[in-house]
Amino acid sequence: MRFTHITLRNWRNFKKIDVDLTNRVFILGANASGKSNFLDAFRFLKDIANNGLQKAMAERGGISKVRSLCARRPSDIEIEVIVEEKNTIWQYEIGILQEPRGHRRPILSREVVVKNGKTLLNRLDSDDNIDIELRTQTALEQISENADFRELANIFKKISYLHIVPQIIRKPKLFPWRGKGDDYFGWTLIKNISSTSQKTQKSRLRKIEKALIKIVPQLKELKLTDFDDAGERHLEVRYKHWRKRDAKQNELEFSDGTLRLIGIFWALLEGRGPLLMEEPELYLHPGVIKKLPRLIHRLQKSAGDRQVLISTHSPDLLLKGNGIGPEEILLLKPGEEATDIHALNDIEELKPLIENGFEYSEIVEQYTKPDTIEQLDLFINQL
Repeated sequence: MRFTHITLRNWRNFKKIDVDLTNRVFILGANASGKSNFLDAFRFLKDIANNGLQKAMAERGGISKVRSLCARRPSDIEIEVIVEEKNTIWQYEIGILQEPRGHRRPILSREVVVKNGKTLLNRLDSDDNIDIELRTQTALEQISENADFRELANIFKKISYLHIVPQIIRKPKLFPWRGKGDDYFGWTLIKNISSTSQKTQKSRLRKIEKALIKIVPQLKELKLTDFDDAGERHLEVRYKHWRKRDAKQNELEFSDGTLRLIGIFWALLEGRGPLLMEEPELYLHPGVIKKLPRLIHRLQKSAGDRQVLISTHSPDLLLKGNGIGPEEILLLKPGEEATDIHALNDIEELKPLIENGFEYSEIVEQYTKPDTIEQLDLFINQL
């Protein structure tokens, strides 16, 4: 399953964007240009399918925090996606506005579901207009309403988001968390590994181990320990050592980069739905970063050709030697009011550079650094 197209209107940084999606997507842009907000549109659909429109919007601070500051009339927030699943093409459209009086809740302005060109749902009908309570919920979230397109709701539920924080993996009890739902940052990584069937667990850890052996000096083995006296299990690695016995470490002693790699690799192997990945290059050596797209591609294949959408600041991820095509790179370009987004090969001014063999990192550099970065030198000199 994969998203092949997304349209956003009045969503956060974006007034209107309309872009095709490949099976591997690299999202680039300057700080605060909207990379995370772009990925959050997919998370929003997942949250609606899981928990409903009201909770999904409340977790983002309400409609005023989500609607673009440059929104004009009509000011509805709109998301449209096309999803391919085997021989089925789904189209889902949702429009959201604020209740004009009373509770000021987010309500639907429209909701459309199309399957292989046939319209299965087209709201708003007369009942929706008469009873505003009906507009506070999507059909997508209601079991009684989504029988004809429950498959689409389940696709949205399979979306995963990952932004591994090594400190949380090491000591999850020190960080507040509601204790349920998705694990975006690594709270339950070790529990997830532990709860996986032994055969699958060993197979996945062996694949991760083989990758780590090529990256981490002297590493020999990665495994999950038995339960300790406190009833907890740990990730453990063995290293070659100058002594006869190998040295051992658990996650409390792993480097940030090693922990992040384990979390990324496990996430790639664990799911089947689209994976949204924030800045996988964090904590990693440039030499490892350069190989990461190929590693991700191989693990994608192991997981059934899983779609991966990656936000990044790293030029080392974009080397042509990794088999990356310009259609896989989405460039965010902030304007005076809103951010625009295009695939690299659709930007006319950049086509000559692509055709002349420039590295993508060189091509996009002028767009990913702040326009006023040189003024930082003046500021530093004044300190």
